[in-house]
Amino acid sequence: MAKPNKVIITCAVTGSIHTPSMSPYLPLTPEQVAEEAIAAANAGAAVLHLHARDPRDGRPVFEPGIFRQFLPQIHQGTDAVINITTGGSHVMTLAQRLAAALDVSPEMASCNMGSMNFGYFQVLAKLKQFKYDWEYEHLEGSRDRIFRNTFADIEHILRELGERHGTKFEFECYDVGHLYTLKHFVDRGLIKGMLFIQFALGILGGIGADPENLTHLKRIADKLFGTNYQWSVLAAGRHQMPLITQAAIMGGNVRVGLEDSLYLARGQLAPSNADQVRLIRSILESLGLEVASPAEVRASLGLKGREGVRLP
Repeated sequence: MAKPNKVIITCAVTGSIHTPSMSPYLPLTPEQVAEEAIAAANAGAAVLHLHARDPRDGRPVFEPGIFRQFLPQIHQGTDAVINITTGGSHVMTLAQRLAAALDVSPEMASCNMGSMNFGYFQVLAKLKQFKYDWEYEHLEGSRDRIFRNTFADIEHILRELGERHGTKFEFECYDVGHLYTLKHFVDRGLIKGMLFIQFALGILGGIGADPENLTHLKRIADKLFGTNYQWSVLAAGRHQMPLITQAAIMGGNVRVGLEDSLYLARGQLAPSNADQVRLIRSILESLGLEVASPAEVRASLGLKGREGVRLP
C-alpha cells in the first residue's frame, strides 16, 4: 500500500478500561471529557475516539443523554472528526453499546472485529486501594468475561450504523484472525470504500505488543486489502509510544490517549491527553512527517462530513 501523505493522529480520550484510582488525570465528567477532547484536537488530533463515564463515580456508561452532555461542546469547539465507540465495555449489551452512536449518527465509530478474552485483571497485582467500590469488580470481572463481537453482532453494527447512517468505521483488530473477519464482510459487500484499520496490540487475550507482530499484521492486511485501506496502531500501556512510532515509520497512522495508556514516559503519568498528542506529534515532525488535518481525514476516508452529524 502506498504511504499516506500525512499521518492521522487519533486520540482516545477516556475509554472504559482504566479506573479513577489509576490516575487523577483520567477524564470522568462530561466537562472533563469535552475539555480534554478539545485540547487534544488543538494539539493535533484529527480524530477523537469517545466513551462516556458516570460523572458521579467514573464507571463506563452508555446512555446517549450523558454523551450529549459533552458531544455538542466538542462538535462546536473543534473541527475534529467525532468517533463514538460501539465497544463500550464488556458488561454492556450490543443495544447499549450502539445507543449513543445511533442517537448522534457520527462520521466515524469503532467496530471490533471479533469476540475475545479481554483481560485487565492483572492490574490488581499492583492496585490495592480504590476510590470507588465498582472498580475492583470491574477489573476482576475481566478474568471471566468474554468481550462479545459475533458475526451477527458485527453485521448488525454495519447495517444499522453503517448503511442507515453513513457512518464509517475504525475497524479495531486485536489479532490476525480479525483481519480475515473484516475481509469476509468486505467480500459480502457490507463494507465499501476506503477501510480504516486500527491494529490493536498489547491487550491480554489479543496479539502481543511486539514489533514482529506489527509487521505481520501489516503484511496480512496488504495481502487481503491491497491498496484499499489505511491503517493505524494503538498499543497498550508502556508499548504505546514505541509501537506507534514504528507504525509511523512504516507509513501508518497513530492513536494515543488515556484510554490506551495513562503514561507519558516511564513512571510518569500523562497530565492530559493533549500531552500525549504533543509528544507523538513532536516525534512525527522530527521524522520529517506531517500531521493530517480533519479536512484531510474526511477527504481520504470518504467521510460524510460534519453536516451529517446530529449535533448542534
